[in-house]
Amino acid sequence: MSDKFHDEIGLMKSDVIEMAHLARDMLSDSMKALVTDDETLAAEVKARKSELNDRHATMEEHIFQMIAIYQPVAKDMRSLACALQVVNDSMRIGRYGKDIANTVREIFEQPVIGNFISIPHMSELVISMIDDAILSYEQEDIGLIEGMSKRDDVVDSLRASIFRECLTYMMEDPGTISRCIYYVMIVRYLERCADHACKIAEKVYYMQTGERIEIK
Repeated sequence: MSDKFHDEIGLMKSDVIEMAHLARDMLSDSMKALVTDDETLAAEVKARKSELNDRHATMEEHIFQMIAIYQPVAKDMRSLACALQVVNDSMRIGRYGKDIANTVREIFEQPVIGNFISIPHMSELVISMIDDAILSYEQEDIGLIEGMSKRDDVVDSLRASIFRECLTYMMEDPGTISRCIYYVMIVRYLERCADHACKIAEKVYYMQTGERIEIK
């Protein structure tokens, strides 16, 4: 493949990584807004959705154009397929960040239940998975995604545990029902973000090795 193609794919990769970090930060900041009851930060997260949408549309079109123009094969084609996966999963992670930011307004200044149970801890685990998936793509290092499946299992277990704890609070005090429902929604969003980190990791592995794996 030509030097021009590899120069262009390098620039495209930088743009993909920037979009991935934008989405990651939307999720991280939405959790900060939730824990600190910061409605202003939540609003800032929601405002970033437009930039996320624009970046997604631009990057997707750029990748498709590169495929059509250069007709890459082997590792070059896998690199573009991986970039497309990162773009699409980043879009979904950012949207979940926006969804969590929306809940801040709904439960603003309401009493916190159980110190948010284990939701902050769960979010830290999920964001660390996203960080490693992005870094693995950036450095083309599959060693960074080893153990991703076990980490995803921990996130799944936390979601189930938080759901059970929320049920207990709701049964003991019906006044907590509304807030607990939002908590359950948030952990579902976090679980889905972990799944998207796994999807990125799967594609990075395929890009590097040519072999497909399923992380679940």
